[in-house]
Amino acid sequence: GFSHSAFTFGIESHISQSNINGALVPPAALISIIQKGLQYVEAEVSINEDGTLFDGRPIESLSLIDAVMPDVVQTRQQAYRDKLAQQHAAAAAAAAAATNQQGSAKNGENTANGEENGAHTITNNHTDLMEVDGDVEIPPNKAVVLRGHESEVFICAWNPVSDLLASGSGDSTARIWNLSENSTNGPTQLVLRHCIREGGQDVPSNKDVTSLDWNSEGTLLATGSYDGFARIWTKDGNLASTLGQHKGPIFALKWNKKGNFILSAGVDKTTIIWDAHTGEAKQQFPFHSAPALDVDWQSNNTFASCSTDMCIHVCKLGQDRPIKTFQGHTNEVNAIKWDPTGNLLASCSDDMTLKVIQVVGALGASFDSTVRLWDVDRGICIHTLTKHQEPVYSVAFSPDGRYLASGSFDKCVHIWNTQGWHCKEQPPE
Repeated sequence: GFSHSAFTFGIESHISQSNINGALVPPAALISIIQKGLQYVEAEVSINEDGTLFDGRPIESLSLIDAVMPDVVQTRQQAYRDKLAQQHAAAAAAAAAATNQQGSAKNGENTANGEENGAHTITNNHTDLMEVDGDVEIPPNKAVVLRGHESEVFICAWNPVSDLLASGSGDSTARIWNLSENSTNGPTQLVLRHCIREGGQDVPSNKDVTSLDWNSEGTLLATGSYDGFARIWTKDGNLASTLGQHKGPIFALKWNKKGNFILSAGVDKTTIIWDAHTGEAKQQFPFHSAPALDVDWQSNNTFASCSTDMCIHVCKLGQDRPIKTFQGHTNEVNAIKWDPTGNLLASCSDDMTLKVIQVVGALGASFDSTVRLWDVDRGICIHTLTKHQEPVYSVAFSPDGRYLASGSFDKCVHIWNTQGWHCKEQPPE
């Protein structure tokens, strides 16, 4: 019954290229294997080397995401070992204090207190300073944790004119956090529940909120969902319009600078320009041969789109075919971004490359771990940036267009100088 999930899984796994006979695979086999794997990891975290449980009971269940993250598993294991060591130390201190005589007990108490204070100091060191990549330590009073979402948070976007942060999650909500209003429970939040119409009433869609973007004035927020609808909300959290023409999940959407159009990309292989005032589709562009993954405006009526079909199209409102098409990536193209001048387009891909196309140029990030520079007029790649070791998922230009940042699954961010394309990088510790 989850046709979109099955389709996406089939595309990502390349199952059509395998020689597996699906008729021989029993129903729910994948779920059974995953459940067994989760139980194995939980047992691995909970059990000492001698086969005993860390503190006599198993740990709480791991989520599927936690179970496949080595850092999370190691952190859980270390946390239980630290807890067990603290319990042993406390028990030893208590036993020493109880068996000593009055005077010795006094000294023992001081010693025990010293040990406890020492442990407390260590705890405070870990609490006061958070470790991040590059050994940069950020004290808690410089960070705010926003709690409220009940599932993974996929995307965030700052309001361009005020201290509002929008977030989208797998709990089928978007939230607007007011960072200028701090209560005892943290910043205030507005919950934007994504519902669909069933049986004459609104019911939760139970679909991920995959994309969101503020208009340039910061008055309206657009969201895209796995339920196939785009929605426009006021900054007060009221639903202003629902945009429905995609036949499947929406993966990306963007406002143009003027604020009169919204651009969306979907699994149905199309991109759509919407009239933000009427909520009607101005034009649907069916040029990709596979799901469209990202879009970005070059001007108020011209945009670029990328897809799992490894192509990048540059399209214009009113034109019935792409005005430019770029082919050069050897795997899915995940994200694209124009520089502020509209002369360079970056693309990133599963081929681990980032490409820059000059339109004079356009730019791209890719699963082939490279970044490439394109000649737009000839539609050919003239430069490839190859520092990344894993698929590249995101690219962004600095506001002045002098630098390009690329982010990859290799846990590295590279910053490129667009004047010569030299890379500034922080080597991993």
